[in-house]
Amino acid sequence: MRKISHPELRREARALRERMIALARRRSLRDPVAASCGELELTPPQIHALLWLGQDGPLTMGELARRVAVTEKTVTGIVDRLERDGQLRRERDTLDRRVVRARLTAQGEQLFRRIDADIEEKVAVILAALDPPDRKALARILDKLVLRLGVPEEGGR
Repeated sequence: MRKISHPELRREARALRERMIALARRRSLRDPVAASCGELELTPPQIHALLWLGQDGPLTMGELARRVAVTEKTVTGIVDRLERDGQLRRERDTLDRRVVRARLTAQGEQLFRRIDADIEEKVAVILAALDPPDRKALARILDKLVLRLGVPEEGGR
């Protein structure tokens, strides 16, 4: 990641960070994924793994580790527990047997849909705090960031 040294941009970054921290202090605006953890008796990384697999389909252990932002050793434990609980299964690649992919089971798909709908509802509650022009402006800004930062469009269903 490159360093930004422009003083005005640094001030704006600090101000944005402070606003984000202020929002994060409001329990209702915290990570919508975290709210599902206690109810479902899953850890945040387990929920994130289910969400990525539900969004993008089968992923290798390395791909899943990168998406969940954990080591491959840690993702192995996450996958072990989700597999034990019937949420996913491991599959060997037909061309390269060394490659293992995690894939949601029917039970895992159902849980993914439940979590995804819950997150969508929580995001809608957050967006309801903005008026329609502000919601459109926010979407436009996020689209611009995706485009300018070169965020790849991956998978998708």
